[in-house]
Amino acid sequence: MQDVLTLAREARDITTFAKAYFRRLCEIFETLDFAALASLVSRLEDARVNDRMVFVAGNGGSATTATCMANDLGFDVLKKAGTARTFRMHSLTDNNAVLTAISNDVGYDRVFVDQMRVHFREGDVLIVISASGDSPNVVNAAQWARQHGGTVVALLGFEGGRLASIADVVLHFASTRGEYGPVEDAHLVLNHILAHWFQEKLRGEAG
Repeated sequence: MQDVLTLAREARDITTFAKAYFRRLCEIFETLDFAALASLVSRLEDARVNDRMVFVAGNGGSATTATCMANDLGFDVLKKAGTARTFRMHSLTDNNAVLTAISNDVGYDRVFVDQMRVHFREGDVLIVISASGDSPNVVNAAQWARQHGGTVVALLGFEGGRLASIADVVLHFASTRGEYGPVEDAHLVLNHILAHWFQEKLRGEAG
């Protein structure tokens, strides 16, 4: 199957392209290692039971997925499952004052690391979301978390990048470099899979 960039270039109309895009998404979804998904669920459940913080970070579209994940696995699970113990989620992409202060004063490559220096504790979890797996700020964050006794989960695309060799758990949607849309779609779908799963499996659990 051709990559989505070629499909857009060759499509004769939007309907043709949309259908091809959906087919391409299905192909990319099939590259996921489902054992890694099971491992992620296990790591998240362990963090929940042991009251660990789960941090989420990404750039651009992946930043919005980090925000969505923090909401969906935190408040949404609390509300819809009715459990007294949800996931302690914190998106590192959401505080504009902190983001701009670190970027201006130290450098954007430290924007996630320096937040974790404030909040991160041994045993916490960091989820990094990156299509390329090579963005310096998420790579730095993953390396720092590993060095300080944390678990690192990477949601990746393209060839996997540097994060594929750093993370403890790798959820990789293999794709052509530059296919940002489908990779970001896949990461958001994965978030919703996790959210719906935990909403049901934790329903009515005692605190």
